[in-house]
Amino acid sequence: MMSSISSNAHKPLTLRQKVGQLFICGFDALEPNRAITQLIEEYGLGGVIYFRRNVKDAHQLAQLSAELQEISRHSGGQPLFIAVDQEGGMVSRIEKGATLLPGNMALGAAFAPAGVYASSKIMGKELRQMGVNMNFAPCLDINNNPLNPVIGVRSYGETAAIVGDMGTHAVKGLQDMGVIATVKHFPGHGDTSEDSHHDLPVVPHSMERLMELELAPFIKAIEGGVDAIMTAHVVFAALEQNGVPSTLSYRILTELLREELDFKGLIVTDCLEMKAISEGIGVAEGAVRAIEAGSDLILVSHTLERQVSAMEAVIAAVESGRIPESRIDASVLRVMTHKYKREIQFEKLAPIPEGPISTPEHQLLAKELSRKSITLVKDEVGKLLDMNESPLVIWTEVQAGTEIDEVVERQGTLGRTLAELTGKDVQEVYLGLYPSESEITATLQAAEGKRQVVMVTYNATFSPGQTQLVKALAAKGLHLIVAAGRNPYDLLEFPEVKTYLACYENRPLAMVSLANVLLGNEKPVGRLPVTLSEQYPIGWRLEV
Repeated sequence: MMSSISSNAHKPLTLRQKVGQLFICGFDALEPNRAITQLIEEYGLGGVIYFRRNVKDAHQLAQLSAELQEISRHSGGQPLFIAVDQEGGMVSRIEKGATLLPGNMALGAAFAPAGVYASSKIMGKELRQMGVNMNFAPCLDINNNPLNPVIGVRSYGETAAIVGDMGTHAVKGLQDMGVIATVKHFPGHGDTSEDSHHDLPVVPHSMERLMELELAPFIKAIEGGVDAIMTAHVVFAALEQNGVPSTLSYRILTELLREELDFKGLIVTDCLEMKAISEGIGVAEGAVRAIEAGSDLILVSHTLERQVSAMEAVIAAVESGRIPESRIDASVLRVMTHKYKREIQFEKLAPIPEGPISTPEHQLLAKELSRKSITLVKDEVGKLLDMNESPLVIWTEVQAGTEIDEVVERQGTLGRTLAELTGKDVQEVYLGLYPSESEITATLQAAEGKRQVVMVTYNATFSPGQTQLVKALAAKGLHLIVAAGRNPYDLLEFPEVKTYLACYENRPLAMVSLANVLLGNEKPVGRLPVTLSEQYPIGWRLEV
């Protein structure tokens, strides 16, 4: 036992408390419930992760953070890491009362590294006001695979240079405001066609290719002093021949990341309840193997039973001699060092803010970055929207949230935004992500007699129903405008569309930016941060 590792009462930590410091766990409530209280009091939990289920608004979240920290302090524990996936754009757990900033690919389209730094500073400042001191962002995956179902617009673009440059600015912005930045998903989740929430993806590339592309942004972030790196539940064949995912690989986490790349910060696992781990070796054994591989922090986001079994499995592994206690001590020391470094200490925790967390200045920057992101890819008609003729807007919406798809409330749709900006009535039809034949038929009927239709798609690459509808509308010969509300690759499914824009997200702010472009109030100045085809390469925009 290391005598330097002590509790907040200066007593040496027990083995159970040390192991507890290596876990970040989630719970399902707007205030501390029995499950999270038990983990903090009985195990000396190291950290908590928030999801939308924990968030009502910014002030409620600040109160929740303060209450969780008080539970830890009162029970003799350590100050908590309080973490969240606040990437911006489409993966944002906190909206009401906070500034919802554009996501990575929108920022890549705007190509404003200084804007990335400024937006990350805003994000960091607001997170600390809400008691959040660790952000599982930015995503440094390079999205060079149009069929990737999980990264897409969470990436800044398809080149190592864009991702590395933007990512290091984002890291600095967060950490300058006292928030631990966690770049992800090491060694790179961009060139996969499976989602590790559901499957175990494999990246087949050579080590030479990995060093040139996938690993390059992480190397730049390490050189820039990033605090934490999150692992990917992805198999890298060049590094592991036995199908071992990176999260459980000693070769990848210790030999490559810790030793060859000289990373001295925190190694954090992605959630072990993702099916790539939970339906393979299981969460408990996964926790043990992740620590054996070199992880410092184990993320178990949802289920109390799995959280307890994972901690107990690690305790048992130390007691049996499978994991040396010195290995636990090394990770605990890194945890404590970073809590001190970022002033995550009981006496330095911020009071609950009384005034607004999001300010007009913050919102203005978000608006400006969003405005610069809208990309006009194609316009063979020579005009966008004529509000003298009432258009039909077709809005494709997420109707059930997932880990990577957030539900957007209908008051922020394109149709409602156009109506607000023009004072005119706008008919809008709502579709699910995978529209049925009856939905498609009803939408086509709504388009009868219309001369203008604007459809906001959402990952049509993965939705035959969306593609079927767009093709049917295009065949009618009306003025059809398609705007991609998430991945810009949708155009590949219906190249016959004559007018196409990329928005990279369907958040309300992006829809304001899109509406202003469609109405001619703003020029589209964004550039594609990914290649759609030979005709539409990275950097492309149609000049108007």
